[in-house]
Amino acid sequence: MSRSASRRSGPRPRFAVVGVPGNRRVSLFQDAVHAAGLPDARVVPWLDVLRGEASFRPGETVRMDSPGEDAEVDRLLRAVDDPTRVEGTALWYTRFTGAVRTVARAAEAAGAVVLATPGDVAVMFDKRLCHAVLHGSGVPVPASPTSGAAAPLVRDWADVRERMADHRMPRAFVKLAHGSSASGVLAVETAGPGRVRATTSVERDAAGRLFNSLRVRRCTTEREVAAIVDALAPDGLHIERWLPKASQRGRSADLRVLVVAGRATHAVVRTSRSPMTNLHLGGGRGDLDEARAAVRAAGGSWAGVLDVCERAAACFPGTLSVAVDLLPSTGWRRFAVGEVNAFGDLLPHLTGLPGSGAEDLDTYATQVVAVLNRAGNHRASATA
Repeated sequence: MSRSASRRSGPRPRFAVVGVPGNRRVSLFQDAVHAAGLPDARVVPWLDVLRGEASFRPGETVRMDSPGEDAEVDRLLRAVDDPTRVEGTALWYTRFTGAVRTVARAAEAAGAVVLATPGDVAVMFDKRLCHAVLHGSGVPVPASPTSGAAAPLVRDWADVRERMADHRMPRAFVKLAHGSSASGVLAVETAGPGRVRATTSVERDAAGRLFNSLRVRRCTTEREVAAIVDALAPDGLHIERWLPKASQRGRSADLRVLVVAGRATHAVVRTSRSPMTNLHLGGGRGDLDEARAAVRAAGGSWAGVLDVCERAAACFPGTLSVAVDLLPSTGWRRFAVGEVNAFGDLLPHLTGLPGSGAEDLDTYATQVVAVLNRAGNHRASATA
């Protein structure tokens, strides 16, 4: 990924970023815009979009970033007053995808260009749809009885137990269909009638309300697991086979790989003592060189690993950048895609992979350069 586009003559992109003003995501992107010598990105608050007050300008390149970490935005999207509450993700999905469509329509009407299409975003934020799209394109994914729009809805814990039994899944991840950052995720293990335990960050209060916690804990009775699942089910659930993961230095390990303009550019190993490797839940960054060596020792190739991620990203051709969560099997021999994230590029201080062309660029600078290159190529083809 060359910096050369930033030195070409002619009109240069003007960015607008739809996000939360002052949020670190917006600030990091703004830093990347400045580093490229471009004018400040114009910040369009999600709050303005949700209130019908957002507008765009001709020729702008519009980046949509996460609406998270803003209590008022969250209240409007989920209709809950406490941002740590788990419930409300179905309503969040309906309102957020509607807001994304609003951005796209307003941008098109103004003669601006968006870097992610509403259709792509809607699929990425529904784990059932995303799983089906990946599977249909030949991308390896964990087996799932809830894949696709035609799969019967999961109504309660009894349905979860039945699906796990029917598909011979003694261990499964039960996820909110529209959740993120491990919100509402349970890693469930069954061993016969009444023998159930789950690992989760969900906490349930005396009134039955669910809250996200930064502490991963064990539920050791079926009654407790059933109460959580029954409370989550109205928002929609997705079930996937719990694949045995590779390990690094005694900790469970997976990979997050950023794909920009079709090419895998950044990767980080995430490790944890729990099944959830999310960094905010106590996970830590592992050693990428060590992971590459493990892949080669298992008879695989690192290029093949990145190819899986690029194939997953190709399922979303209208989106400049996606983050792929890649699950390595025990021994680093096989890989499956767990999720594809529209806003998974918050990886501060991480520079690009060797040979990616982004070796000295962070995730945001890489995306800015990709837009510059795209604009340069467009001008070159127009004058050819």
